[in-house]
Amino acid sequence: MNISSGNIHSARETRTSYEPDPIVLVVDDDESLRLSICELLASVGIEAAGFASTQALMDADILDRPGCMILDVRMPGLSGLDFQSRLTASGISASIIFLTGHGDIPMTVQAMKAGAVEFLTKPVRDQTLLDAVNRAIEIDKDKRAEQLTSNTNIALYATLTPRERQVMACVVAGALSKQIAFALNISEITVKLHRSSVMKKMKTPFLTHLVRAWQSIPADIRHDYSA
Repeated sequence: MNISSGNIHSARETRTSYEPDPIVLVVDDDESLRLSICELLASVGIEAAGFASTQALMDADILDRPGCMILDVRMPGLSGLDFQSRLTASGISASIIFLTGHGDIPMTVQAMKAGAVEFLTKPVRDQTLLDAVNRAIEIDKDKRAEQLTSNTNIALYATLTPRERQVMACVVAGALSKQIAFALNISEITVKLHRSSVMKKMKTPFLTHLVRAWQSIPADIRHDYSA
C-alpha cells in the first residue's frame, strides 16, 4: 500500500530535518484493523503508516525512519517472522511488535529470540498496545543513540596512527606506561606523548571515557595492534 493513499495518520505537521519524529509502521492484511491501529496511535500523537503486506512496506522505502513496527504473523507473501529474519540478515535492527490471531509458543519463542519487543495476540487492549509501542520506540531511540556513538568513535579511531592504536589498546587493557613502553619497545615519555594524543583525538578527557569509546567500536574494526 502506498502511504500517500490516505492510510497514513500524522499527529504532527512539522518535524526537523535533522531528527524525524518516530513513526509506527503497521503491517497487516486486515484493512479495518490496520486503520484502527493507525487511528489509535494518531489519537495519542504518534505518527503511523499502514501497509497491507511486508512487500508494500519495503516498496515504500521508509525503513530507515526511527520508530517501530507492528507486524502480523500470517500475511500474503513474506510472513512477519520471515520479514524479521530478512531485516536481521540485512543488518537492520528494528523494534518489532508482533500482533497476531494465530500465535503459539514456538512462534513466540522464535520471535522473541530474534529480538522482538513484544508478541501480542488479537484482540488486544488499546492500552496494552500503546504501552508496547512506547517501549519499542524507546528501545529504538536507545539503539540509534548507541549506533551514533559507535559511528562517531569509529571515525575518530580512524584518525589514530598505528602506534597510537597500539598504545590505546594497551591503555584500555589497564597497562601502565612502563609496561606499555616495554611491550612496544619505546620510552615511557613516548608512551605518554602517544597516550595524550590518543585522548585528544578520541575526544576523551578521562580514561573511563576512552574505555567506553573503545568498547563501542566493533571488534572487527578494533584491530589488535599490541605487540
